[in-house]
Amino acid sequence: MQQTTNTILMIRPTNFRMNEQTAVNNYYQKILDNMLPETVNIKAQKEFDDYVEKLRSIGVNVIVVNDTNETDTPDSIFPNNWVSFHENGNVGLYPMFAENRRLERREDVLETLEENGFTINNIFDYTSAEEEGIFLEGTGSLILDRVNGKAYCALSPRADEDLFIEFCEDFEYTPVIFTSNQTVNGVRKAIYHTNVMMCLGETFAVICLSSIDDKKERKNVISHLKEDGKEIIDITEAQVNNFAGNMLQVKGANDVRYLIMSQAAYNSLTDKQVKTLEKHTKILSSSLDTIEACGGGSARCMMAEVFLPKA
Repeated sequence: MQQTTNTILMIRPTNFRMNEQTAVNNYYQKILDNMLPETVNIKAQKEFDDYVEKLRSIGVNVIVVNDTNETDTPDSIFPNNWVSFHENGNVGLYPMFAENRRLERREDVLETLEENGFTINNIFDYTSAEEEGIFLEGTGSLILDRVNGKAYCALSPRADEDLFIEFCEDFEYTPVIFTSNQTVNGVRKAIYHTNVMMCLGETFAVICLSSIDDKKERKNVISHLKEDGKEIIDITEAQVNNFAGNMLQVKGANDVRYLIMSQAAYNSLTDKQVKTLEKHTKILSSSLDTIEACGGGSARCMMAEVFLPKA
């Protein structure tokens, strides 16, 4: 089993904007009043293209699929929430909280991967849970330690405990469950996705421990990470607000490991945190200001990791 992959699926946006349906529990989204929707979309496309170029320049195999104009899918740029790809050829399809995000699931995206020489053996489709108002938003909700067979999940309106356990049974992961909160107007509210407050590399974990209010749960998460030899880089809630938890380690050319993050995330890190990370991995950052502000997601959310076997 491998924790990092060299192949990433990304969806280039055609109608990117702030999604009013996700804003109800994604407290990172902002309305950019001074910008026309077309401008927002053009800026997001430029950020996307620059980001893809940077990934390709370090030798990451990026498969880009264009969003379609046929559906209103403002968040299509975040494919990791609706699909996950696994080394044994399994694919997970996930139930999404926002109704307009359900339109992002496209069979032709899977066909594109097969055209690129990847094999899909089984599809585990959890999407019928939407009818019961139950959600689990892919590797937004699930942080997978693929090597040690553990799945970390911060429960929220978008991450249902029973469905998470069902996923763990199907994909053979040990569940590590906790609740992660942030302060919104003086009130503690659940962070909508685990991958906003936590990132798991091969030998390290970036995590906002102070967001796990329950001491027992926090201790449990720490003990799992330490047991698996991960050096813990603890980030603050202010850093989470700058998407410093929303990172992903990937493989570049010659198997060199890179930790991918946004410029805002990188700028929020202390020198000490950067030095600690650089002991483990190289760092690559890219400006995603418009995407972060309107989409409330960042570098990690834009990449769906492809671990599928080659045909």
